[in-house]
Amino acid sequence: MKRSKDRVLTTHAGSLPRPEDLMTLYRKSAPQSELLPQLKSAVANVAIRQADLGINIINDGEFAKAMPQAADFAAWWSYIYDRLAGFEVRKEAVDKGRAAWVQGSRERQEFDEFYAEDAGLGSARTGSSASRLFGLTCTGPVKYVGQDAVNRDIDLLRSAARDTKADEVFMTAVSPATLQILANEHYKTQEDYTWALAEAISAEYKAIVDADFILQIDDPALVDLWDLWFSARGDTKAYRKWAEFQVEALNHALRNIPEDRIRYHVCWGSWHGPHTGDVPLKDIADLVIKVNAQAYSLEAGNVRHEHEWKVWKVTKLPDGKLLIPGVVSHATNLVEHPEVVADRIIRFAEIVGRENVIAGTDCGLGGRVHPQIAWAKLAALSGGTKLASKELWK
Repeated sequence: MKRSKDRVLTTHAGSLPRPEDLMTLYRKSAPQSELLPQLKSAVANVAIRQADLGINIINDGEFAKAMPQAADFAAWWSYIYDRLAGFEVRKEAVDKGRAAWVQGSRERQEFDEFYAEDAGLGSARTGSSASRLFGLTCTGPVKYVGQDAVNRDIDLLRSAARDTKADEVFMTAVSPATLQILANEHYKTQEDYTWALAEAISAEYKAIVDADFILQIDDPALVDLWDLWFSARGDTKAYRKWAEFQVEALNHALRNIPEDRIRYHVCWGSWHGPHTGDVPLKDIADLVIKVNAQAYSLEAGNVRHEHEWKVWKVTKLPDGKLLIPGVVSHATNLVEHPEVVADRIIRFAEIVGRENVIAGTDCGLGGRVHPQIAWAKLAALSGGTKLASKELWK
């Protein structure tokens, strides 16, 4: 993985705004013969647009992950259930919906009126990519059956990247911890379920790296599930035990992949809520750096987590590792000033070394802010990184 040798490199967390005509095709579940030409064109355009803005490490915008509407927080992981055998829809689980997931959330108790209105939580609404997830239950052996789909995604991104001067290309894939959120009726224990998921998803990881892309593991579950499952009880010990096991399972899934081809993304949830229940970075940073990845992509730009740059004064970034702090955020429509972006980058560089910082975003921008704002934020990221580079290499 490239380092920031003579300037700070730029990237983002993955999801970018989809064109309306592509979302229309996803809404009507268009056949591949109809979808593929539009998808190929859209991926080519988004790759060029990233590079033209000055984003050095680009991807496909996650366009191949179906997102049927503009406000959609879940396409980054809902895609995987078409690629795994062993799941069925349970109507009773669909009826319970989102509420079944969040019984342990202190934040949802504290802000019950806000969450009763589903304010800002577009991911669960009818027609979103998440709406079909709530009823999925594991009823048989989990097996990866997505070879054709991931190969299609790889071919599209490889073709698109040829027309850019990007320094590197990455592709995202979901973590085992996120996959095991859905109900299990087949495996005897939750641990057995997680091991099976890790084994299955490893096929997708390997395909991405074998294609010579950087693999990004998306793992918000590592921190989100403190809020959703453990926070109401204040059960830090049980949470830490759970999180340590998730890291172990992920490392098992990554065992055959070189560490320097992997980046690991953690964020505290893309929903626009209060986030008072987020687990502090200081409480899990030691677990994050145990993941066998070279780079760690973390929220660092929003008002709930910006202060956590100071964690790296205490938790030492291991030698040879990289940080990808979010220096623009999905959590606000305000577009960051380039000088604010530069200040954020410089703070990290002064702690871990300028060559060990790549400027990124808190979370994916697609589906979370208006497309005009998303692209303006990436422009601010690029502009702020140039200012920081000028200061750090003067």
